[in-house]
Amino acid sequence: MKREEIVESDGSAWSGFTLIEVLLVVAILGILASVVVVNFAGKGKGARISTTRTSIKAVETALGLYEVDIGRFPSSLDSLAKNDGSANWNGPYLKTVPADTWGTPLSYTVEGNSVKIVSAGPDLAMGSADDITN
Repeated sequence: MKREEIVESDGSAWSGFTLIEVLLVVAILGILASVVVVNFAGKGKGARISTTRTSIKAVETALGLYEVDIGRFPSSLDSLAKNDGSANWNGPYLKTVPADTWGTPLSYTVEGNSVKIVSAGPDLAMGSADDITN
C-alpha cells in the first residue's frame, strides 16, 4: 500500500498509515480473534478433565509406593502426605492430597488388591455419569 508523506511547515517530512490501512489491520485482527475464540471455546472442560485424570494417576502411584513400604493401603489419602503412625512410612508420598480441578476432594476405596480413586467430575456430584475414575 502507498504511504502518505506529510510535510511539516519547517520542511521535515514523516510518513504514516492511511485510515483505510488502519481499518484493514483492525478488521484482520478482529477476524483472527474470532477464529481463536471459536477454536478454543469449550476446551476448558476437557482440560479440567485431563488435569483431574493426571492427578488421579499421581495419587494411584503414591498409593502403590505406600503399599510397597507399609504392606497395606492407607486408611485415608491424608496418610500419603503425613505419617499416620506406620512404622515403615517413607513419605511424604505426596506434598498435599490433591482435589480435582473443581475443588472437590477425591474419593478413595480399596477393592481387593487394587484401589479405586474417583472424582465427582464437572457436576460435583459423586455417583453420576460424569465421574472420573482411575
